[in-house]
Amino acid sequence: MRSALLVILGCLVFSAHADEVAIYRCTDAGGAVTMQNMPCPKGMHQEKKLMQGITTVPMADKAAPAKSTPAAQPPSSKPVEMDLATPAADASDTASAPSDLTKLPPPKLFRCTTRESSTYVTEESEPPERCLPLRTVGLDGNPQTGAGNACEVVRDSCAPIPDEGLCAAWKKRHDEAEVAWRFTRPESEEKNRQEFERAQRILAESNCAGR
Repeated sequence: MRSALLVILGCLVFSAHADEVAIYRCTDAGGAVTMQNMPCPKGMHQEKKLMQGITTVPMADKAAPAKSTPAAQPPSSKPVEMDLATPAADASDTASAPSDLTKLPPPKLFRCTTRESSTYVTEESEPPERCLPLRTVGLDGNPQTGAGNACEVVRDSCAPIPDEGLCAAWKKRHDEAEVAWRFTRPESEEKNRQEFERAQRILAESNCAGR
């Protein structure tokens, strides 16, 4: 029945100029009802009803696809002229390492002289006192009969190395520290290695680098 109603409504829509429309209600022997716009088949009970025609509005044509608006073109610009003969500056060049002129001089060093007239270099302006052993003798003046130990406390005399000689002194200290590290006893190896690496780092970070 629903399909029949749809057919009837479809006919009503397309009957734009009809004044009245005849609707037939058909009932078969089983009681099934059918609505249609034509007379019922023979053998079916028919009821006819006139309905006012429906004026329909003509369907508009399918809307034409909207014209696509062309994408906005980027503003024209003159081509950039590049001088191929001059390569672009490398960014790494602008962030070059600090100049040696900006580095500080290495720490102060002192050259010390011992009682035995030997010299050595240290970072301490006043090295610790040393005790030089003394020979002991007996009451008769014989060294063989001397008892006990004796020593004389001395302090080495030290003077600062001039600034113009600091780099050379630190390089010598670096070389001596490397020899002491590589040719040392196992129990002193770690300590001497640290001293060598410290001297190496001081030279690399001071204005002595490259000299």
